[in-house]
Amino acid sequence: MKRIVIICGLISGVIVSTFMVSSIAVCYNKESFEGNMLLGYASMLLAFSLVFVGIKNYRDKHNGGFVTFGKAFMIGLYISLIASTVYVIVWLVDYYLFIPDFMEKFAASSINKLQEDGVSGAELESKIAEMGTYKEFYKSPLGVVLITYMEILPVGLVVSLISALILKRSGGLAKS
Repeated sequence: MKRIVIICGLISGVIVSTFMVSSIAVCYNKESFEGNMLLGYASMLLAFSLVFVGIKNYRDKHNGGFVTFGKAFMIGLYISLIASTVYVIVWLVDYYLFIPDFMEKFAASSINKLQEDGVSGAELESKIAEMGTYKEFYKSPLGVVLITYMEILPVGLVVSLISALILKRSGGLAKS
């Protein structure tokens, strides 16, 4: 199981990190972050498809065609944690070494987009305050780590849950 978890987790982490670095480079240089979120979550789903592959591989090749929901979920959780950790590490390197003003540009872009869309008053002030909170978090490495995990890990947990529900198979329910 360890081998499956490590291999799937690392491959998943490389996939999602590659998409992240590429899309951030494009958006950062254009100073327009539109469409980046959709691409980001799509790449997370693509990368976390290895959760399904890992659980299925364990069930079919290493456990005689059986896996409980709990075991399947744990395999998915471990794969998600490894992939998320790779993603967080790559983001820390990218952020601190190459784009230390990312949050400033992202906040300014988000606020400008709202203003272009005609948002004003309390709604705009609320968004400005929200961006201020993110900028505060980004003043410490721990804050960057926490926000980055909050961005990716929930997606991995949902994929792990769904995969475990689909792939669980107990001894009494297996097909001959």
